[in-house]
Amino acid sequence: MKSIKRYFKLSASPADVYNALTNQLMIEIWTGEKAVFKAEPGTDFSMWDGAIFGKNVKFDMDKLIKQTWFFDDVESEVTIKLHAEKKYTNVELRQDNIPDDVYENISEGWDMDYFGALQALFNE
Repeated sequence: MKSIKRYFKLSASPADVYNALTNQLMIEIWTGEKAVFKAEPGTDFSMWDGAIFGKNVKFDMDKLIKQTWFFDDVESEVTIKLHAEKKYTNVELRQDNIPDDVYENISEGWDMDYFGALQALFNE
């Protein structure tokens, strides 16, 4: 099993980034795909029309999102922390317990699909 830790800089407030990450309509806008999401601990979620799915664990408005992502019988923990700066938000991503056979795909997905799409949304 592997882990990922990355940092991303988005030209938006923590409130706007948090909204983009937790509001189902906003998720569908920046992913361009169907999503199921409710920002409440214990709820199931899916993104990219079911390609990513799991359970929401914890929310701290405008600061923190914790989720469990599922890979067959493996549970992977995802933590996203939002840190306010003057004109942007620093995003700290950590994902633990990633199966070796999906690591490259997940790593690229965070950079290109997930945060690449968010950077396109906010940094235009």
